[in-house]
Amino acid sequence: MRWSSSYIPTLKEAPSEAEVISHKLLLRAGMIRKLTSGIYSWLPFGLRALNKAANIVRQEMNAAGAQEILMPTVQPADLWQESGRWQKYGKELLRFKDRHERDYCLGPTHEEVITDLLRGEIRSYRQLPVNLYQIQTKFRDEIRPRFGLMRGREFLMKDGYSFDCDNEGAEKSYKAMFEAYNKIFANMALNFRPVEADSGAIGGNFSHEFMVLAETGEDTIAACTDWPNCTFAANVERCPILPPEETDGTPCPAMEEVATPNKHTVEEVAEFLGVTPKHILKTLLFMADGKAVAALLRGDRELNLIKLKNLLDCDELEFATPEQVQKLTNAPVGFAGPHSLAGVETIIADHELQTANGWIAGANKGDTHVRHLSFSRDCKITRFADIRNAEEDDVCPHCGKPLELKKGIEVGHIFKLGTKYSEAMHAVYLDENGKENTIIMGCYGIGVSRVIAACIEQNNDENGIMFPPPLAPYEVIIINLDPKSDAVNAKCEELYEYIKSKNIDVLYDDREERPGVKFKDADLIGIPLQLIVGGKGLDKGIVESKIRKLGEKSSINADNCKEEFDALYRQMLDAWK
Repeated sequence: MRWSSSYIPTLKEAPSEAEVISHKLLLRAGMIRKLTSGIYSWLPFGLRALNKAANIVRQEMNAAGAQEILMPTVQPADLWQESGRWQKYGKELLRFKDRHERDYCLGPTHEEVITDLLRGEIRSYRQLPVNLYQIQTKFRDEIRPRFGLMRGREFLMKDGYSFDCDNEGAEKSYKAMFEAYNKIFANMALNFRPVEADSGAIGGNFSHEFMVLAETGEDTIAACTDWPNCTFAANVERCPILPPEETDGTPCPAMEEVATPNKHTVEEVAEFLGVTPKHILKTLLFMADGKAVAALLRGDRELNLIKLKNLLDCDELEFATPEQVQKLTNAPVGFAGPHSLAGVETIIADHELQTANGWIAGANKGDTHVRHLSFSRDCKITRFADIRNAEEDDVCPHCGKPLELKKGIEVGHIFKLGTKYSEAMHAVYLDENGKENTIIMGCYGIGVSRVIAACIEQNNDENGIMFPPPLAPYEVIIINLDPKSDAVNAKCEELYEYIKSKNIDVLYDDREERPGVKFKDADLIGIPLQLIVGGKGLDKGIVESKIRKLGEKSSINADNCKEEFDALYRQMLDAWK
């Protein structure tokens, strides 16, 4: 494609509304334009990248035995009422009525539609398993759309669904999708990790998120440093912390009170007493389904609310109010401790606390703490358990090597649905004995448009985007520095036709623009390989080149440019391996 006949409206500056780097660069590179809050139009340059991502997804889904379909965007309310989600989904579900006053919604996902489709077709176990997917626009009415494509209201998504006779078949389908997803993101040349995740309200024993690693990611994951020998990675909310191999039973002096006037926080108490936060015992008070609970952990650690809630098996877990803290401890917030806690029957201590003795803790008295607190002597612990977030100094639960924390952007999620929808909507089959059984389902999603944003968050520098070749709108750009020169034009045309003949996507910048503008635009839009043709270079017998990821310029022989291009192109691809 020639730039002069393309629509690539680049911008020198990002609009003020853009917050994260991907949003800024998507706008500046002329890939998207905002229509309204959380809704964007894809321009030709951006659509090429989006289609490449979708085609990689399609290729691996087909190879894994899934079949592509296309379901309606508009969904009738009665299906959602049948599954029970019409009332539960919340305001993210955009509801409306047609001219006949019938209720509909714009599909945020398609579990109800796919279940309705299959229950009308599947009769026998001989028709299973089935794995269907679509790549289609979704709409979720986010209360606060932000970060461009990262959290928009309308987006392109691949959603797939498997249908099996039993749990064994469902596990096989899940593993096939897990392998397909690894191939998809590897084929996109993205640095990613499959991460063990909490299934949340969806339920099921298996759940993995696929995270593109980027410093700007919203999620924190704990990953084994021995990658790829050990592939363990988990969201910090999900990452298990192994119990200590040894505990400390060393006796300590009798517990004694010490005045800590106006010292409420761990940091204030530690500084006042001349110790580090790890010597402080943090006591957090909660109401779990209306009953008081205390959670204990080291002062420099962060409580994991998901782990605590799962451990307590409660429906609601809320921090105690200042009034409740005062009633339970006879002291204001900041002076709670685990000894003599009136009305608190359940005290959960993080199992790391067993590795030390003689803690500093709140005295349940205003402006007062205690030294030398012993769990075995001075308080009654209900149980020790894993209730904190993973940190850098923890060990991998699979191999024992150190963990490292990384930021990630979720681009995919796979999990078993079980019979959540098939039971509610009576999707059944007859087994070999003629007995009716409920179909077992799985669900597999990829945010296709989010992949492009995540790719840019991972691959950029101060000059713009650095697209990996599989997702790049074009893999090569030819920059004509002197469109008025016959020799330069001829060499550009020669390269352009040759590269096209090799089925490589190439953009030819033939515009009547200053070289500086062309260089800036080429770096901004992030095409992986630049070929720079100018009169001075041709006089020296060379065509300049730059691999965008490496950033350094080199040259190839102008008279033998076709053969040397092939080696240069392979070098560019190798830079992304």
